[in-house]
Amino acid sequence: MPRHPTRRIPAALPAAAAGLAASLALCLALPAAAQGQGKPLPPPASEVMPPVELTVEMRDGHPVCQPAELRLPADTNVALNVVSRADQPVTITMPGQFENGRVLHADGDLAHVASEKGYTVKREGRGQLRLRTLAAGEKPFACTGANSRSNPFEGKVILTPPAG
Repeated sequence: MPRHPTRRIPAALPAAAAGLAASLALCLALPAAAQGQGKPLPPPASEVMPPVELTVEMRDGHPVCQPAELRLPADTNVALNVVSRADQPVTITMPGQFENGRVLHADGDLAHVASEKGYTVKREGRGQLRLRTLAAGEKPFACTGANSRSNPFEGKVILTPPAG
């Protein structure tokens, strides 16, 4: 008799492994499918992708975003460079801007908030958001510190029709 007897694989094991593989494939496919939800965006109003910088600093223990009036071209692809000098993570929110596939790309020290309403920049982090901006008009935006949620900085996004 051999020292290590041969083990038999139960008949249900291959079926369970196949089910697990199918579940894993579905889980991996969901994020890609989720990105494609909603209507596709129309072509941008302008082919130019202007870079815009948003800086986060701390004042009296609370984050402050500059500029307080963020001017962006409407219905245009924009590269928003976020630079944080804050000593805590800060979440940037703009109603409607980070939803419905309007974020074309994000990299650096930025993390998408689960509610899809904002992005968090790491403590003293930097990153870039490539966005398709909303239609012309004015919208509020906010910068909220992880350690100072009760007192967010509130600014204004001014979306103007793109030049020529």
